[in-house]
Amino acid sequence: MQFKILVIEDNQEISRNIAEYFEPFGVIMDFAYDGEQGVSLALNQYYDCIILDIMLPKMDGLAVCKLLREQANRHIPIIMLTARDALDDKLVGFSNGADDYLTKPFALEELLVRCLALAKRHLLNSERTLKLGEGNKQLSLNLQTQQVSRCGQSIVLQPIPFKILQLLMEHHPRPLSRSEISDKIWGDEPTDSDALRSHVYQLRKSIDKPFEDAIIKTIHSVGLALDIE
Repeated sequence: MQFKILVIEDNQEISRNIAEYFEPFGVIMDFAYDGEQGVSLALNQYYDCIILDIMLPKMDGLAVCKLLREQANRHIPIIMLTARDALDDKLVGFSNGADDYLTKPFALEELLVRCLALAKRHLLNSERTLKLGEGNKQLSLNLQTQQVSRCGQSIVLQPIPFKILQLLMEHHPRPLSRSEISDKIWGDEPTDSDALRSHVYQLRKSIDKPFEDAIIKTIHSVGLALDIE
């Protein structure tokens, strides 16, 4: 099995050492030398794992990790590299979405083992299709093809309503507040409430209106949830 890994590290000697050790194992490598370049590559290419340094030019690793968790259309396993070894620093990294953490200096063998373990585990756990409910509330969403169906009937959704439905399905049965939905979709550039309301309306129109029972419910003073057992 061949894996593709992105290294976001401004120290070119470290990047070169990683490449020389990883490539004989059949790993395909891409490299970014600042945070902005790393985000651009990660959002536009497919990677099985990202090796991410914290101290980066233009955008630090914590900001990169947080941005990828907000904007990427899939979970990309991220292992952070840093000279910081304090517990608080690690907790900050994990809270921003890191999957693993390795302190410099590190053994290249350990880095490879951790990267491949993350990539394999994520590959095994990746669920391309989300499925909920039965009968007239059966709902299916394919993350790869972007296809949605209810009771076997295909439904076409625009990107934002699709993302809202994906979030509701992933977090079911927990309701999501409107601010939480907005944060996950637009991140640090939140839209106004009318825009979100419009997208939710379009989602209801597609998912609920053609059917007898509505499954998207509003919980007063809490947010949105799916009415599915």
